[in-house]
Amino acid sequence: MVKQLAVWLAIAFAWSLAASSGADASAGGRPYRIVATTGMVADLAVAVAGDRAEVSTLMGPGVDPHLYSPTRSDVRRLMDADVILYNGLLLEGKMTDTLVRAATSGKKVHAVTEALAEEHLLDSESYEGLYDPHVWMDPAAWIRAVDATREALAAFDPAGAGVYAANAEAYASTLRELDAYSQRVLGTVPEGSRALVTAHDAFGYFGRRYGFEVVGIQGISTESEAGVRDIERLVDLLVDRRIGAVFVESTVSQRNVEALVVGARARGHEVRIGGELYSDAMGDAGTYEGTYVGMIDHNVTTIARALGGTAPESGMQGRLSK
Repeated sequence: MVKQLAVWLAIAFAWSLAASSGADASAGGRPYRIVATTGMVADLAVAVAGDRAEVSTLMGPGVDPHLYSPTRSDVRRLMDADVILYNGLLLEGKMTDTLVRAATSGKKVHAVTEALAEEHLLDSESYEGLYDPHVWMDPAAWIRAVDATREALAAFDPAGAGVYAANAEAYASTLRELDAYSQRVLGTVPEGSRALVTAHDAFGYFGRRYGFEVVGIQGISTESEAGVRDIERLVDLLVDRRIGAVFVESTVSQRNVEALVVGARARGHEVRIGGELYSDAMGDAGTYEGTYVGMIDHNVTTIARALGGTAPESGMQGRLSK
């Protein structure tokens, strides 16, 4: 069923692109409207579009995109948008029908992960033949999403192509700085402690980039349920590896993570909750953690400090909330 939805979505977007090929989709001199599904995608759009577009987000802080179903007002916002940007790779699985409807109606609908080649993607353990959608957890990979966003906006608004190119390069430069900071502080974590245990398996790209073993209680999608055996297996891992910290996530119930702490304590091993990580959504709007850079800075700094590494308490830019 999941594969079928992915195929229909791809076909619908191909029709949409074919229908609009050769058209001059300029902004007409006014700020045009972009609707993004998640905060991470919206942050890209704001950075690249600048003041040439008004950007709004469907899913706010604390919202799980795996489980999100669009409301009637969401559908209206999408159909009123000039450009729709979404993550793709079935992160927004329950929005598939709505995105197909928008694409087949002639809307400009783009997945920001469409520029990533297969060799840059991780296989999904939850769904055979599909990929892990959490690409933003690797800033170096997310730079390719910057490129996809630039191309999508330039196709809609050719007059702004130069602005989008300059903005995209500036944002990519910031992401390269973020990646360098992440490499540096995560490199201070002792090798034996580089195991990241979280509520669900959202950190695969992070683990690949920075050399961490990543274990999620739930699978890549939070629609999967963790059972008693999953908890027992991870308690064994914590005890055998003497892992000192596990992490909760802002969009997932911390019940299962707390069960790990209790289970390890019953086995004579003390494990603490090392902090709350932002996985499928950013922090509160208007805060540093409510930006993509702040989100990753928070995660990297929290993980490094909790697992025995060295990182400034206030993060890369000195802006983290204490």
